[in-house]
Amino acid sequence: MPEPALQSPVPPHPAATLILLRDGPDGLELLVMERHAALRFAPGATVFPGGRLEAMDHDPHWHRLWRRLRPDGGPPADLAHRVAALRECAEECGVLLSRDPLAPDTLDDLRRALAAGEGFAAALARAGTVPALDRMAPLARWVTPEMLPRRFDTLFYLAPAPEGQQPVCDGEEAVGTLWASPRRLLAEAEAGQRRLVYATRMTLLRLAGCADRMAAMALACPGQGPGHGIPSPIVPRLVETPSGPVLRIPEGCGFSPLETPAEHVRLG
Repeated sequence: MPEPALQSPVPPHPAATLILLRDGPDGLELLVMERHAALRFAPGATVFPGGRLEAMDHDPHWHRLWRRLRPDGGPPADLAHRVAALRECAEECGVLLSRDPLAPDTLDDLRRALAAGEGFAAALARAGTVPALDRMAPLARWVTPEMLPRRFDTLFYLAPAPEGQQPVCDGEEAVGTLWASPRRLLAEAEAGQRRLVYATRMTLLRLAGCADRMAAMALACPGQGPGHGIPSPIVPRLVETPSGPVLRIPEGCGFSPLETPAEHVRLG
């Protein structure tokens, strides 16, 4: 059950999540990770790599890089979120969405540099690689319900997985990684074998109907490509109904079901 409502909603932390997609033997597969059981937020949960935005994600360096990648247009409003999503995925899972293939030694050096605390931009420059910031597409923007004391305003991105990279978890936030279909992950959660937070479960439900990577990428928000704005937020609300409390999301948001019994919801 969600925690009691606070007197005034806590401002949510800006965050970003990256959903890497590939075509497996049985169709669409996603990269997920298992969070460390000792973490404060979502301990032991199966999630997509991601996390809070940091000051370095807003550095003017990324604006200059974008203009080199896309000289026909200015940086998108969500550029810092894109940087954060790529950075968090590289830090937690050792996978970098790059514009060109990375040699195994180069990728290993990059992982070591990030693990040692080197800045993302500096580590990329030393590795001689360019992040594929323009190959990401926003799927949704999920905001933690207002009644919780720990909140996030998270952009969820879709992107084709880079070829030839195998995930290597950092052992701190991520203690395991897995490529799996949305249906498998949902079935394992239903059987009590996985813990899914609400936004992850809703995302898996939406992607479960996709036969392959191309179909999943087609779900990206219309008009939200490079140079466009940020998707409208989806803020679930706790609502009392005759059959009991439910978590409700707005109609037309692209996700279903619109109502989920509160006792079946995990928010953190």
